[in-house]
Formats: sequence, structure tokens, C-alpha cells
Amino acid sequence: MAIVSQASLARFGYDFIPAEFLPAGKDEYWVRNAQSNGRVWRALNADERDALVKNNNYCPNWDSFLVSDPFDPALIRNSYFYGLVRIGALREVLVQHHDFRIPAGIRNSTIISCDIGDDTAIQDCAYISHYIIGDCCILSRVDEMQATSHAKFGNGALKDGEGEDVRVWIDVMNEAGGRSVLPFREMLPADAFLWAAYRDDVALVDALKNITQREYGGARGAYGVIGSHSAVKSCHTIKDVFVGEWAYVKGANKLKNISVLSSKDEPSQIGEGVEMVNGIVGYACNVFYGSKAVRFVMGRNSSLKYGARLIHSVLGDNSTVSCCEILNNLVFPAHEQHHNNSFLIASLVQGMSNMAAGATVGSNHNSRANDGEIRAGRGFWPGLSATLKHSSRFASFVIIAKGDYPYELDISLPFSLVSNNTRLDRLEVMPAYFWMYNMYALERNSWKTQTRDKRKVKSQRIEADYLAPDTAEEIIAAIARLEGWMKAAGVAFDSAGASGRSVDDEAIPVTGLERPHRASVILKPRHAMAAYREMLLYYAVKTLADYFDAQPECTYAAFVAEMEAAAGGSGTRVSEWVNLGGQITPAFRVDELRAGIGRGEVDSWEKIHAWYGQMAEAYPLDKAWHAWAVYRFLSEGAASSGGSGDHPLKTAERFQTELRTLAAIRHSIAEQVFLSREKDYSDPFRAITFRNREEMEQVAGTAAGNSFVKLVRETAKQEEERLGKLARRANGKLAKG
Repeated sequence: MAIVSQASLARFGYDFIPAEFLPAGKDEYWVRNAQSNGRVWRALNADERDALVKNNNYCPNWDSFLVSDPFDPALIRNSYFYGLVRIGALREVLVQHHDFRIPAGIRNSTIISCDIGDDTAIQDCAYISHYIIGDCCILSRVDEMQATSHAKFGNGALKDGEGEDVRVWIDVMNEAGGRSVLPFREMLPADAFLWAAYRDDVALVDALKNITQREYGGARGAYGVIGSHSAVKSCHTIKDVFVGEWAYVKGANKLKNISVLSSKDEPSQIGEGVEMVNGIVGYACNVFYGSKAVRFVMGRNSSLKYGARLIHSVLGDNSTVSCCEILNNLVFPAHEQHHNNSFLIASLVQGMSNMAAGATVGSNHNSRANDGEIRAGRGFWPGLSATLKHSSRFASFVIIAKGDYPYELDISLPFSLVSNNTRLDRLEVMPAYFWMYNMYALERNSWKTQTRDKRKVKSQRIEADYLAPDTAEEIIAAIARLEGWMKAAGVAFDSAGASGRSVDDEAIPVTGLERPHRASVILKPRHAMAAYREMLLYYAVKTLADYFDAQPECTYAAFVAEMEAAAGGSGTRVSEWVNLGGQITPAFRVDELRAGIGRGEVDSWEKIHAWYGQMAEAYPLDKAWHAWAVYRFLSEGAASSGGSGDHPLKTAERFQTELRTLAAIRHSIAEQVFLSREKDYSDPFRAITFRNREEMEQVAGTAAGNSFVKLVRETAKQEEERLGKLARRANGKLAKG
């Protein structure tokens, strides 16, 4: 077949939809007319036609050139028009984006079968074909902008007459494609997770594909869109692209088969040198400076910068990716990756994560095919130049020290520091490291996850607290493993944690954390056991205090009754929780949703997203009764946590005591945040580039003056006041009840 062929010039701009795909009784404009929202146009009068011709404009059939009132033909010059062209009101006004200002009108451009809104400015655009352009837009120096009759705008659907071979899949979590999902405009990380993680649920997987095809596939004929108040400048190729309102696209090399979601409250921007093919750019996203994205979905308020590559991946909300490569991943919200030599490949990363320079996660395959995977819980933090192999798994808030890790890892202990000790040739894991030694990083991670959430529309409730039901359950499982290892090593410990922080806290040998080729040890097991139990206590009491505080009219007796009723009176703890795209929910609720989708009862993405909303509404109570059960677990000990007898917090006096303990832990956290940061200032090597201490303080500040340290200290004071009020309220309300 010839690369360049010939066709009749008389049909230029017509026959957009092939005749075999036109529904009975419809013309080629039936979809276009629906997209144009009922605008009214009229034919040109003789004077307007003469003025257009005098201004060096050409149209083979001026009867197919329609306008709206008011219309000033003097604002259209040196341009060519083919097919049905319809132009909105056109007046002598300036259209501007920041400091770039040009008059409304059309100059030095070729327009083929387009609808153009009111007071839009188009200049030096060589080829604009089959687009609907909104009001008050700017299009300047665009080489090629066109839409085809089978445009999907990044959605993974098929149009009439297309075969499965052209459907766009995203191969998340696995390079071999066994977990592929279809992108669509409203896709959330939770949607991708449901689709990719529950692959054994064949009815679910089939239903999600059918829903996507039904909602985004079908009839041909949709035009490309440039939303009102958007600016598109100095771009090379824009093909089959939907651009929302108030967007800014400048200097892009190639945009093909994508949707750029944008609104006045959440505008999106695409900058110089960008190339994006087959995907969805979410609301309030920024893509700048030579970044590349192919087969992708970007969540709300996320950024790609400085040559970042996002390929076959779904990137969650509030994420920032610069100078790196992300290939075949599903990444939940609040992910940070900023370095040119970091790689994230074939992974599920469940949010609040950070990748350091030189980190290579998953590029080293330990199988005969590229079908390995890495799974990491919330707060995943591979350190400088850490290299990890497929297949590996990490609990939440695991930090990995610099090193080349030669074997697969299964780090089931949350909040741990993982180290590769090459001198002793062993893997070393320090459980609860963050709680014991780096509270600054732990607290700041939660704080920045909340403060950087700039979404105007919060499609999902993202859990930002590092202690939540998912991490609490990981801690409980870790305690059981630690007990087993300590017993096997002959190390005495107190299951209640009373004497856990022993000075004599030798490393103990363990198994199951690394493929067994060498020794693995747990560092500071007694300290870790005590820290884990303190974390559980803090989680349980804080969660219950927050829930009680949120119901100012509730008596403590009524609160206790609600907790007992929610737990079914048995005290049984729900131990399985799912991180559903950054939203934490009991597994049974996800199972109910999956079953409803598989049976065809939940038959649209709108209904699926409504389920997420229902889960979010139920979450405060779900979390509270989980905390209620965790407190019983702590009080009775792991060996006797069956839930028999009255709950220890049934009395207001016990609750008051624990509120005082909670306040003390909160003050301890504030002090540990300071001490974590203070290490940076007391290190003598930190001072060697300064002439004296005064210069250092002027440049780097002080630990006490650090803005986050001050914030945490102030929060601790406020928390003490709040908890004191809650204690008095519990006692007083109980007496009246």
C-alpha cells in the first residue's frame, strides 16, 4: 500500500464516518451535533462572503461556512476552509493567556470541518481537522491537529468495526501482561487495583472489560475537543486528543490518543518537548520538560517533569515524578520519585512512597521470563542505590538502606530498616525502626501526604495516617513472628511488652525474610516488640478518641454500646484490610463489591465509584471498632485474645487513664521528632563547610527552629488540651447517663 495516496479534492472535509459505520437515518455529523450542545448557526450574507474573499480566504463552498451573531468577517484573513465549518460569535476583542495576547479571529490557518466557539483566536495553524473548539480559546502555531472517526481519546475501548488487536491495554504490575487493565477517563487507582490484583476472579475481570467497552466504545464519529478558555501554542502533532477547559498546552512534540482532563478549579498543563500517547492525564496535572508517557493514566494533581518516562503504568493522585523511568507499575497516591537514575519496574507500590537516587526496583529478573513482580505497602522507601530483585514483597513503611540486595526479599515487618551487611554477608532487619529512631520522617510523611493533597474533587478518601487498620494488622502479625523467632532463639521476653526495652538486646537469627542462601538476623528484637505494642496502643486509643470526639452529643455509655454492637458483641477483630488505591477498607467490603460486579448488579463505573464512597462513609466506624478490638488484643495478650468478658475500656475511668497515656505518647513523639532532626545539626561533619556555628545556623537553621518540629510540638500541646476535654466529657456525660 502506498504511503501517500490520492483522493478527490471535492470530498476534502467530508465523509468523516465511513458509510458502512453510519447508523440508519444518521449523517456524518450526528455525533458532532450532539457534542456541540445545540449551538445555532446561520449562513453568510453576500457582504460577509465578499469580505472573506477580499481578505484572501478560500472555501470551495461558502454555503458550508456557517456563523453566529455577532460576526465580523474582517477578523478572518489568509485562511483555508474545507468541509462544514461553523464559527461562533466573533468580535474585536483580545484573547490572552498570562502575557500572551492576540486578537480573536482566524489568521494564516487551514480549518477542515470544525466547530469554533465564541471569540476564539486561531493563528498560524497549518492543519486543524474535525475538532470542536470552545469559547475564548487560543490556538497558535500548531502544525497538525486532527481527529479520526475512530478516536478513543485514550480510553481502552473499540469503535465499530475495530478488532481486538487495536485495543489499548496497560500492563500494570507485570511486564508479561498478565494483569493488564483498560484505561478510561474516570479511572482511579482503586479501579486498576480491582482489575489487576484479583485476577483469579474471572467474572470480575470480564465484567470490568465489558463495562469499559459499553461506556467508551461503540459508534464512530466523535470529534476532538479543545475546551473553552484553553490555550494551545507551538505544538507539532495533536491527534485524537480531548482537552478539557482552562488547559494550557505549550510546545508539545506529540500528543496522540489521550484525554487531558482540566477545569477552571483544576487546570492541567502540558509543556515543552512532551510526548504522550494512549492515556489519560488527570485534572490539575502538570507534564513538563521533555517528559514521555505511553499507555498510562495519571491521577489528579500529579506531575511529570524533567524527562520522566511513564510507560504502561497507572500513577495515583498527588504524585510527583521527575527524571526517572516508571515502567509497568500500579502506583497509589502520594508517590515521590525525583532522580534521573532511578527505575521502578513491574511493581505495586501502595502510596506515601519515595524513591531515592540510584534505586533500581525490579529490573533484575530472577526467572527465565520478565514475569516477576514487586509488592510494597504504604510508605515504601528504597534508599540510595538500592537494587531489588523480582519477586519481592515489603510490608508498610519499610526503608531499605543503600546496597545491592542479591536475593529476593519478603519483609513482613512494618516500619523496618532493611540493610545488606556485606562485611558479615547477612541480611539485617530492624523492626519498628521508624518509631524508635526516625520519628521525624514518619510524622512528616503523613503530614506532607495531607498538605500536598490539593485535589478539589476528592474521588477517594486517601488514608494519610501511618497507623491505620492495615498497618495495625501488619504489626500484630509481626509481633507473632517476633515471638516465634525469639522463642526459637531462647530469648526471654514479656508478651505484654512491660520489659521489652532491655539493654541486653542481641540480634537473633531468623528465616523467611530472604531467599535462604545466607544468614538473616533481627536487630533489637526486644526493643522492637515494645515499640510495636506501644504503636498499637497509640493507634487504638487515638482512633477511639477521634471517633468519640467526632460525636459531641454522644455519652460515653452510648459510645461503648456502639463499639460493642459494631463488633457484634463478640469482640472478634476484622484482621484482613485492603489498601484500595490509597483508601483503606475491610476486605469483606471489597469482596461484596467484587461479587456485585461479577453478578452484573454493579454494572457501571459510576456505581463502582459510588461503592468507594459508601466504603469511605463507613470507614470511621469500621476503623473505630477495629481499634476497639485491637485494644482488647493488647489488654488480654495474643494468647488469650478471644474477646471473652467485658471490654477493658467499658469504664470511663480506664478510658481517662489511656487518654493521659495517649497525651504522653504524643509528647514523646514530638520530642522524638526533634531528636531525629537534631542529629543533623549535632553531627560534626555537618559543620565542616561553615566558618562557625553562627554561620551554620544562618544557612541551615536549627533543629528547634525547624518549621515541622515547631508544628509537631504545637500539635502535641493542642492534643493534650483536646484529650483533657475528652476525659472530662467522658466522666461527666457518663455520670449524667
